[in-house]
Amino acid sequence: MKKIAIILLVFLGVAACKTNPFTGKKVLNFYPNSQIFPTAFAQYDQFLGEHKVIKETAEAKMITKVGQRISTAAERWLTANGYPGYLKDYKWEYNLVDDKTVNAWCMPGGKIVFYTGILPICQDEAGIAVVMGHEVAHALADHGAQRMSAGTLQQLGAVAGNVAIQDEEKRNIFNQAYGVGTQLGGMLPFSRSHETEADRIGLQIMAIAGYNPDEAAELWKRMKANGGQAPPEFLSTHPSNDTRIANLTEWAPMAKKEAAKYGVTSFQ
Repeated sequence: MKKIAIILLVFLGVAACKTNPFTGKKVLNFYPNSQIFPTAFAQYDQFLGEHKVIKETAEAKMITKVGQRISTAAERWLTANGYPGYLKDYKWEYNLVDDKTVNAWCMPGGKIVFYTGILPICQDEAGIAVVMGHEVAHALADHGAQRMSAGTLQQLGAVAGNVAIQDEEKRNIFNQAYGVGTQLGGMLPFSRSHETEADRIGLQIMAIAGYNPDEAAELWKRMKANGGQAPPEFLSTHPSNDTRIANLTEWAPMAKKEAAKYGVTSFQ
């Protein structure tokens, strides 16, 4: 049983590799779009049915406008870099929901929600593009499927350990150490790496869409001023505001150079 569990873990880890088109690196993902997207689409529709969706206002129209520009820019980049048809199964949708929470999110397959609470932080169309680029990047890089894959491996590792350790006391110690160790040393850094990757990809895409990437660091300065006491970075699923501001400031010139390849040299 122990050998079977170990073999299964190794097989899944090796067989589940997929290339991230934006980084060229292999990533852990054994959930295909055909399995993930229908569930995500259904959950999105359910969410919209249970919340107040704002339609036909200037802000709602702006969310859609920015989303369309960002997704079009992503398709331009993917096609130019050898990934035509990468987005064929994506069903982009952009909705503004009446909620004071300062947040926005994107489900696998391109289903996006902005809460009204984040709009004062965004301030304008360029600010919305910063957030939109980041959320679209999560969908493009399959971060949802990657997190599910990592969670599955984490669960299988726990099962393998419990099968292998016969002594109850040692098994309890293993479970405690495994839970804390995989969270602090695996899942949280994994999540932070996704957020950093989405920041970088999103910055590039928003620039190609014609939005000024310098606005990204400015938005996070406003986010920092708006937020309360945050947990230490190593205990968080997200990089600290200061880390993000420093990264985005460093990457903005590179995003402009990338946009220039597509003839975009002035920004909104």
